[in-house]
Amino acid sequence: MRARRATLILALALLAGPTRAQDGDFSGFVASLRPDATARGISPKTFDAAFAGVQGPDPDVVARTRRQSEFSRPVWDYLVGAVSGARIARGQAQGKRLAATLAAIEAKTGVPRSVVLAFWGVESDFGASAGSLPTIRALASLAYARHRGTLFRDELLAALQILENGDIEPARMVGSWAGAMGQVQFLPSVYLREAVDFDGDGRRDIWRSEADALASIAHYLQSLGWKPGLSWGYEVSLPKDFDLTRYRGPLADFAARGVRRTDGKPLPTGGEASLFLPGGLGSPVFLITDNFEVIRGYNTSDSYALAVGHLADRLAGGPALAVPWPNGAARLDGPGLKRLQAGLAAQGLYAGEQDGRAGPKLREAVRQYQIREGLPADGYARPALLERLEGRP
Repeated sequence: MRARRATLILALALLAGPTRAQDGDFSGFVASLRPDATARGISPKTFDAAFAGVQGPDPDVVARTRRQSEFSRPVWDYLVGAVSGARIARGQAQGKRLAATLAAIEAKTGVPRSVVLAFWGVESDFGASAGSLPTIRALASLAYARHRGTLFRDELLAALQILENGDIEPARMVGSWAGAMGQVQFLPSVYLREAVDFDGDGRRDIWRSEADALASIAHYLQSLGWKPGLSWGYEVSLPKDFDLTRYRGPLADFAARGVRRTDGKPLPTGGEASLFLPGGLGSPVFLITDNFEVIRGYNTSDSYALAVGHLADRLAGGPALAVPWPNGAARLDGPGLKRLQAGLAAQGLYAGEQDGRAGPKLREAVRQYQIREGLPADGYARPALLERLEGRP
């Protein structure tokens, strides 16, 4: 639970809230870190080596905080790149090459090899695109700007701890603009908790060691509560006149009500699930389980979680989605979603951040509004719903 809260805080930090410049100059900001670094056991040698060559904030870093594609694009556009035919082929080839390592990791953690591969594929294209921006520079830029308070300052200090531990040299500590590192894109605080030395060389090397990277993914999912033997979810078809107000319950009950997997296989008889219609009625329908929420613990985006889950299925030999997405259909943009959040909040249905981004809280609020208004309760925030809420014809 603590790991999931940390991941949620990161997502909110990247996606919402003002960015405010630090008072004073950058060198003064760096100097202000030294007492806290010393208190964490970071030596002057490590501190000075980490900041060598970091003369000021990177102006491109903070500018990118509002452009995460998994939150700003419709799910179907995001899946085009995340679950492409080329990525599936590369992932299956990697699965064969690393079969023994993946089998050992699955035996130890209970996380299926296809799921581990899917995370690796989405996060860094199987290690090929792990990022090249120096982590200290990225985190120092965000911390100096006071983006979301002290969050990135704490992550910067955690990064210094990693350097002090000797797991990686400063020049090789690279990753994304947001400070996510290596083939698994861990923040430094997550690395300190969850990274694993699986190859036994004495280092938890998520930058160069495939074994360490893959085992670290599985260990993190295990910590987040992955349930072995349970899928993340299933694409399903609904019978005619299905009661969408009963959208959560045992998988066996959904089967008894006529819900069927689109691949023709039976639904499991055990476990709970809920309906997820990310494009509304007429688009793919899913039953998602607790393991879908575990995936969201790694990254809170619904699009990300669906991409990882579907890619895992495809890597394991599963079929493509059976129902097409509503490409070209009218959809609410960020400002429209923010107005919808405000309108639902005014009616006591929504209590989340009014950030213009869809997620489980908004989906639930939309469902409750639809149920109250006698509309099909698919939970999808479409333009017509906003018009109705605002009383427009």
